[in-house]
Amino acid sequence: MSAPAARLVLAADRRKVAPLDPAKPLTIGRAASNSLCLANLEGVSEHHAVVRFSRSQGWLVCNWQSNDGTFLEGRQVHQCKRLENGDEIRLGRSGPVLVFESAVAVEAKAPPATAAATAKPPVAPAATAPPAAPPRSISVGEQHVAVAEIRSAAVQSLPLHPHIFSWWLLLCLGGLLLLPFPLVFWPLQAGALAGWILLGSRKQHQLVLVLRDGRAVRHGFANRRTALAHRNGIRQAIGQDATSA
Repeated sequence: MSAPAARLVLAADRRKVAPLDPAKPLTIGRAASNSLCLANLEGVSEHHAVVRFSRSQGWLVCNWQSNDGTFLEGRQVHQCKRLENGDEIRLGRSGPVLVFESAVAVEAKAPPATAAATAKPPVAPAATAPPAAPPRSISVGEQHVAVAEIRSAAVQSLPLHPHIFSWWLLLCLGGLLLLPFPLVFWPLQAGALAGWILLGSRKQHQLVLVLRDGRAVRHGFANRRTALAHRNGIRQAIGQDATSA
């Protein structure tokens, strides 16, 4: 498996880019010995994470010796996880975010050359290179789906804890037994209310691909913006309007 060109971009300052070399793992951390040294950013450990290329799996992000963990799309990486174009790597629970970009994203964001630099002698129509062929398959999580099999792509945002209201109501009703003991009753009610508000507002975002045979392929994202970016890319590949709801 050949290695596609790729890079890491600092989300807070997209001018800061780290190219990835398939022959050399990219080590990330505060220590000066790392390939990507982030000494001035909070939440980064001395030797935090490694991004490397595997011939069998592609680009991978691996947790190294981090204190607060490494997170890919909001999910903690315990060993190594495969990277997809647009994935966000967070160093620590509140540390900096690095965006993984494949060759397609890098070429799309390159500034256009000036007319003087790109001027070429006219070429006969027969010598014109054919347009690049669209991708035959798309990676969705651990699955590979043929583009020709995809009928539609959408993003669903669902509550992460759909039954939290029932649990909150049950806890409140049970707490009425402690009403004669106000020092216990009121802290219990306040804690139950805070838990309901906090957990009830959390959502999970799913990319849903509906195939032509009626099956559905789903992949979860912690960030809605990343899920929408994947959806738009798939819609463009299958010839649909990427901006429609």
